[in-house]
Amino acid sequence: MTLKLNYENPSLRGTVQVPGDKSISHRAIMFGAMASGVTKVEGFLLGDDCLSTISCFRKLGVEISLTGKQVTISSQGKEAWKEPEEVLDTGNSGTTTRLMLGILSGTSFHTVMAGDESIAKRPMKRIVNPLREMGADIRGRQDGQYTPLAVQGARLTAIDYTMPVASAQVKSAILLAALEAEGKTVITEPVSSRDHTEIMLKHFGADITRQNGVIELKGGQKLSAANVQVPGDISSAAFMIGAALITENSEVTLTNVGVNPTRTGILDVIENMGASYDLKELEVEGERAANITVRSSKLTGTEIGGELIPRLIDEIPLIALLATQAEGTTVIKDAEELRVKETDRIAAVVAELSKMGADIEATEDGMIINGPTPLNGAEMNSYGDHRLGMMAAVAALKAGGQVEIHDPDCISVSYPDFVGQLNSLLK
Repeated sequence: MTLKLNYENPSLRGTVQVPGDKSISHRAIMFGAMASGVTKVEGFLLGDDCLSTISCFRKLGVEISLTGKQVTISSQGKEAWKEPEEVLDTGNSGTTTRLMLGILSGTSFHTVMAGDESIAKRPMKRIVNPLREMGADIRGRQDGQYTPLAVQGARLTAIDYTMPVASAQVKSAILLAALEAEGKTVITEPVSSRDHTEIMLKHFGADITRQNGVIELKGGQKLSAANVQVPGDISSAAFMIGAALITENSEVTLTNVGVNPTRTGILDVIENMGASYDLKELEVEGERAANITVRSSKLTGTEIGGELIPRLIDEIPLIALLATQAEGTTVIKDAEELRVKETDRIAAVVAELSKMGADIEATEDGMIINGPTPLNGAEMNSYGDHRLGMMAAVAALKAGGQVEIHDPDCISVSYPDFVGQLNSLLK
């Protein structure tokens, strides 16, 4: 299937609510399933990845009902879970696969997880190794590097672990295993990564501390049900933000967007590039949220790297597109993690934007983009990667001709109605 887009002198105006935060939606289901009682989740992301998480927990015997964007989870805690009769299918979701490894390691039964072709190529050893240090019994292809992965529940002991690279998924998997481990687990983060897991652990009643990059969690803790309000996903909002920035005579307001400081690197970048935007914070419990208004802007090149990268890793395809329309050179570095995402995003972004006439080259850990350059219509490959699919759709707004996107259905992983909402803003 392909999606054909052809815009003539577009402008974008209006207000839009982006889908719920993917990271928080995943965790809300996981924590609700682990907790005793009834958890209600509002604003849940109805994307394929998060639905995979629901499917996995249903196979473990957890009662989960879905009404619109509200999810109700009724659980008696992990002790009531049952050994699944079939493989847990995690679809395209790296978050589901990796965090479930931590959750399942301390159970009393055997589980097998597998996902799609993309997941089968994504590295798992960075999760498996620290969990094995805790006593987890995990086996899989190439000694646990790739799915399918089999987990035999085991008794776990706490560890003192220093993160070699910033990774919210690795940190979260260890913390979720640590709930079942004997002793106090200590994690040291040289560079901060997303802290949704720490915030939600507290929200569900866990005693967890974080100070100067050191996180401590005692084992043997039980979670209690708690309601969760999921804000809009800033990683999804970024593509709407980018669309407004590079499309002339545009002004778009995005409502109730999560602005957790570990996720707002995209706002720092567009500010450095000269973007015009306003942010109005909202009063919400737990995660921070805001309304963001963005206007067409003349952008300039910038340099992106170091501690900023973990705060915007999913937005780099969009940032590369913005750089093609910015005056001067943009350098993205320290982003090696992009090579092991849904696809090799460095190679894929360079290949697809080059088709449109962009002046862009790949480096080992990022890319160099010179702008501004006019973009041409082209046939674009999404590689089955939702971020690349959305990047191509936004690029179509600046293309001098038709953009044809192959496999656009992958966008539903995180933003099912992205193109529909984008077109609704056209004036």
